Amino acid sequence: MQAAWYEKNGEPRDVIVVGEMETPRPGAGEVLVRLATSGVNPSDVKSRRGRPLIGPRIIPHSDGAGVVEAVGDGVSAGRIGERVWTWNAQWKRPFGTAAEYVALPEAQAVPLPDNIDFAAGACLGIPALTALRAIDLQGDVAGKTLLITGAANAVGHYAVQIAKRRGARVIGTASAARRGHALAAGADEVIDYREGKTAEQLKELTGGKGADGIVDMDLSTTAALLPEGALAPHGKLVCYGSNVPADIPVSFPAMLWNSLTLQVFVVYELLPEVRAAALLDLTRMLAADVLKHSIGATFPLEQTAEAHEAVEKGDTIGNVVLAID
Repeated sequence: MQAAWYEKNGEPRDVIVVGEMETPRPGAGEVLVRLATSGVNPSDVKSRRGRPLIGPRIIPHSDGAGVVEAVGDGVSAGRIGERVWTWNAQWKRPFGTAAEYVALPEAQAVPLPDNIDFAAGACLGIPALTALRAIDLQGDVAGKTLLITGAANAVGHYAVQIAKRRGARVIGTASAARRGHALAAGADEVIDYREGKTAEQLKELTGGKGADGIVDMDLSTTAALLPEGALAPHGKLVCYGSNVPADIPVSFPAMLWNSLTLQVFVVYELLPEVRAAALLDLTRMLAADVLKHSIGATFPLEQTAEAHEAVEKGDTIGNVVLAID
């Protein structure tokens, strides 16, 4: 099979190789998926750039979509020919979805409704599931105001839609260039974070109260908004990422005197029962075709390095996807 891989950390064009590898075989409890697409996420880029390799050769990317071509022992042959999307394909495993085939546990190949194309299917494992879990952790958001940072980014785009479906008022942050994308997802208002007045503008939009909840992609900047009153008393900040891979100061007085809650999670490590519930919920939304999917750039497999560069550059509006088949 054709695949993209790297054997050391480094810059995309210095370390990513595209070539021929042996096609994997599904083991017991596994399915073999012939991939049509592979999703490229910031975590894939960070792993290639500097995280320790878990094997001598890494095929990157956890997200993808395609068709089950073969099954291992213990898996129903009825799954052959099934359209699926994948999650955690390269989490704690060396071989992900930047290839023509991937073998993985059958639970990690989720049926993809016929009305959803393979490009959208490659955007679900990390972006959509992260968004869904973040909104779930906010509890009942009907009638509440949520601040969603990075509202025009891959996760934020889904988070805005899910929050609006559940009855929330959504205020997003985005650059001026991405403002329209956030509004198209359903955001009621958008604050340009680059102006440096996010908390001030947020309070103006909420009558001085602040948001009831925050869904955050970058704690390294959002933590500084708490002493400024961005989060209303008894509010909750749910965070799934940070642009700074180091300790982040969080104001204890702001947390204490406002009875605030800070909850952090990573989508790779959802508890089995939590993931199962999220998968059911997401499948229902997909089947009902109520989510908008945004593909910002598509690259062929042989241009995997260029796809990583596009994610690193950060100016693509929408998800970056490899077209494999």
